[in-house]
Amino acid sequence: MNKAERVQYIRQHLAELYPDPPIPLDHKDPFTLLVAVLLSAQCTDERVNRITPGLFASADTPEAMCRLSVAEIQSIIRPCGLAPMKAKGIAGLSRILVDQYEGGVPADMKALEAMPGVGHKTASVVLAQAFGRPTFPVDTHIHRLVQRWGLSSGKNVVQTERDLKRLFPESSWNELHLQIIFYGREYCTARRCDGTVCPMCRTLYPSRKRAVVLKKP
Repeated sequence: MNKAERVQYIRQHLAELYPDPPIPLDHKDPFTLLVAVLLSAQCTDERVNRITPGLFASADTPEAMCRLSVAEIQSIIRPCGLAPMKAKGIAGLSRILVDQYEGGVPADMKALEAMPGVGHKTASVVLAQAFGRPTFPVDTHIHRLVQRWGLSSGKNVVQTERDLKRLFPESSWNELHLQIIFYGREYCTARRCDGTVCPMCRTLYPSRKRAVVLKKP
C-alpha cells in the first residue's frame, strides 16, 4: 500500500471497529473534563475515573474547587501520581476560571494553554470533547501507532499532529483521535505489537519482518 491507501484503509477499518467511540474520561461538563484530562497525565483513564468521583463530590465547579486547599486536593488525587504538581494546577486554573472567566471554561486554545497544568494536548482534548472543536490531540500512544502505520516520521508529537491533520479530513479528527486510542489499547499496545503483530500492522505492511524502531517524543 502507498500512504494514501494506508490512510483510507485505516480510516475505514477504525470506523468499522469503533463506529461511535465513547469519551474515556467520566465528566459532566467542560470543567470536570478539564480536571480529569489534567489528572490523566502519566495515569490511566481507569484510575482517573476511580479518583474523580471523590474529588468532584467535594468540588465539581471552579468556585467550589477554590474553597479547597492545595493540600486537600492533593490528598484526594494522590493515587493518580504527580499529585503535588497536579493539585497546584487544579487549584491555579480554578482560580483563573473564577477570576477571569466567571467560572466558565473558555473554548479557546491559547486561553487554555495559558492555565497552570494545561498543555497543548490537554487543551486539544477539552476543545474536541467538551466543545466539538476540530483538533487532533496526540499523546505518546498515538505517536507510537502512527509511526508503526507509516503515517509520520515525526520526532515529536507536534510534528506528528501536523502530519495527521494534513492526511485526514478535519471532520474526522475528533473521532479518529479516539478510535486510534481504543485500537492501541486493544490491539497495538507497546508490549503486544512492535509493528509486525497486530492486524492493522500486518495488513498495512504484510512483508514487514523487523520491528519498527520508534522515534520517541
